[in-house]
Amino acid sequence: MGFRRAKFAGLALSILLSVYCGAQHTASGSKQGSTIAEVQTLIRSRQYDQALVLTGADLEKTPADYRLWTLQGIALSLKGDTKGALTSFDQALHLSPTYEPALKGEVEILFRSGDKRAVPLLERILKATPNDLTAHEMLATLESKDGDCAAAAEHFELAADSIATHPESLEAYGYCLFEMKQFDKAIPVFERLVSLLPDRTYPKYDLALVLVSAKQYETAIKTLEPLLTEDQKDPDILSLASRAYEATKNTPRAVALLRQAIVLSPITPSYYAEFAALCLEHDSFQVGVDMMNVGLKYIHDDPSIYLSRGLLYVELADFDQAEKDFSRVEHLSSFQSLGSYALDMNEVQRNNPEQALARVRSQLKTHPDDPLLNYFLAQLLMNQSPDLGSKEFKEAMSAALKTAKLKPEYVPIHDLLASIYMQAGQYSQAIDECHLALHYDPSDEAATYHLLISLKHSGQTQDLPALSKQISVLHRQSLQRENERKSFRLIEGNAATGPASTDTNAHSP
Repeated sequence: MGFRRAKFAGLALSILLSVYCGAQHTASGSKQGSTIAEVQTLIRSRQYDQALVLTGADLEKTPADYRLWTLQGIALSLKGDTKGALTSFDQALHLSPTYEPALKGEVEILFRSGDKRAVPLLERILKATPNDLTAHEMLATLESKDGDCAAAAEHFELAADSIATHPESLEAYGYCLFEMKQFDKAIPVFERLVSLLPDRTYPKYDLALVLVSAKQYETAIKTLEPLLTEDQKDPDILSLASRAYEATKNTPRAVALLRQAIVLSPITPSYYAEFAALCLEHDSFQVGVDMMNVGLKYIHDDPSIYLSRGLLYVELADFDQAEKDFSRVEHLSSFQSLGSYALDMNEVQRNNPEQALARVRSQLKTHPDDPLLNYFLAQLLMNQSPDLGSKEFKEAMSAALKTAKLKPEYVPIHDLLASIYMQAGQYSQAIDECHLALHYDPSDEAATYHLLISLKHSGQTQDLPALSKQISVLHRQSLQRENERKSFRLIEGNAATGPASTDTNAHSP
């Protein structure tokens, strides 16, 4: 989620007031007290250059005066010299580590740039002043940016009175509660956001997204209805509304809205997956296949569309076509769940398969018993579609078996072995690998559709209807998880655009 940075326009003024209050402790009539008061007056009247001349001259005489360093930092900051200001604040804090005006001055600069160095300074402020709402809010904002939603939510809650009128902070707080699945707490936060920005679209979308996740579908529809105008050009709004209407059994409305979303953005894979889910739910399998074919014209080689079409083919008992689609899914998404290194390897493999293979072989020379490297080798070799019985096929099988021995709980290797055994026509072994994968992960879609195809080839057809339903359920659950990860709207953007129209109105589930 890309947060907009909260703006604390009054922070510089609060720093000045803190400095001013600190100056009152200076002995009355002292020359140093008079200088500080004069500098404060110059800064308040925006005569920054004169203030800097005065602080510079006095610091040559009294370089250990942390108050003067702080005032210099404020003047530099207000002039836009953030580098110089940070140097001055650092010097003030070196001399007086707990001096609050210097802490706040440096925090204000670091916070504006999202610099994590502000975090320990904010913690230092809160240690001295636990009820500083601005510090709580700023710390929460930085923590939410860093993905630490638990810590952020705690500080946002402590700053509740302060953030009630700050849309950016409400957005970040609500998102964190959503990520933590605390939907009941998130809903009033987004309701407050809607009331603050009644003319903006994104708060209503955010609120509806939380309401759908909380299964409060009727309320979500009421929230979205004002946005469902005839000229609505935002496909995400239409897609979200479609989900809410389907949950309330208004399937015709759900289908119409989802079709409209697809017309507006025919290059968004998730809309086709949602359409396939509707077709699976309402036994409109051929309609779904037709729509997936439309999707593949706009989005070539998208695994989610092939998976959706494969599931629809299963329901049509066209197992040959389903098997082709499932094989395509594996080829396109073989590295998806294996972390950052695998994603990097996937990119190399797409652009230069030989280079990817060479990299894995090179690393295996140093780490011959690394299970993931052996998995990568097997997967890369199988991606080349080697002939059955070829050297490459045998090498892939050997590497896959080695991974399974070294890391038997690693689900993807059982999926890969099942695929290899299926290509070899060894369906009994494939079935065993599917059962192993499902033992470790009962929600493994790949293992489930491998099992269905393997049972079909081995003549064990009695379990196929149940497996078909199970795959559909797993697919819908996976789609729901993906939908819940949809980004909240932080800034109103242009509506997604695509081809002016597409012929998707010939059928309906």
